[in-house]
Amino acid sequence: MKLTWLGHSGFRLEIEDAVILIDPWLSGNPVFPEERRAEAIKDATHILLTHGHGDHVGDALSIAKEKKIPVVGIYDLINFWTDHEEIQGIGFNKGGTVDLGGARVTMVNATHSSSLQGAEGPIYAGHESGYMIAGDDHVIYVSGDTDIMADMEWMGEYHKPDIGILCAGGHFTMDMDRAAWAARKYFDFKTVIPCHYRTFPLLAQNAEPLVKGLPGVKVIEPEVMQPIAL
Repeated sequence: MKLTWLGHSGFRLEIEDAVILIDPWLSGNPVFPEERRAEAIKDATHILLTHGHGDHVGDALSIAKEKKIPVVGIYDLINFWTDHEEIQGIGFNKGGTVDLGGARVTMVNATHSSSLQGAEGPIYAGHESGYMIAGDDHVIYVSGDTDIMADMEWMGEYHKPDIGILCAGGHFTMDMDRAAWAARKYFDFKTVIPCHYRTFPLLAQNAEPLVKGLPGVKVIEPEVMQPIAL
């Protein structure tokens, strides 16, 4: 299994027979080298979205049309796009599980907001979500944009993820200290990878508090377009 950070909350996940692009915001992303776009999306089989904000849906529609691959996510948003855009979609909801090339992807709760930008203001885009992704003898928790939630207790106990991809930049999501606290209290991660940080000065620029807060856990600070073997 291989994971590559695309900057911000975007990842390329190579798992089982799938190449899943998670929240692929490439165009206009301050930390993504746009000349490496073709490399980032090569052989992609699915696009998985946590919610509708522009820094997450980013290039989803353009990649879906270019590669002719489905966009996967909350039913409301995906159904809207399949009705109004020429794309394939797999819409489902919290508690549901879909098979993406042998990877089992279950939608779980997050606490944030979700909208698309309209000409006269925000447009409803379904609820924000996270995911448990099971495959290649691992379970990955993709938190999406969220704060600490009591739901994390049952999510950790039920799904038993060993890898956490956690938003931790602060201001719009939980910060490094809060992410570390949630990981200690609710999960038994062997590996944690922070995201939604370093993109702008407003966000955390390093993961030192997360590292210090998770002794015994392998915390990997990803580098853009540098694959991580898991």
